[in-house]
Amino acid sequence: MSEEASFETLQRELEEIVTRLERGDVAVDDAIALFRRGEELYRACVARLEAAELRIEELSPADPTT
Repeated sequence: MSEEASFETLQRELEEIVTRLERGDVAVDDAIALFRRGEELYRACVARLEAAELRIEELSPADPTT
């Protein structure tokens, strides 16, 4: 992933991997490689979501009741 892919692109690739693995018609070595790539994509998606959550928290006004 040399270029910065969008969250949606990463998620789409992850969904495609899950679909292929669920079909069960992938050779074992290929399934292992797909699983590893899926883990990588999952971690990238989680990191993007966490970063987005932090940005939203920074942009949100402070709780007016305090």
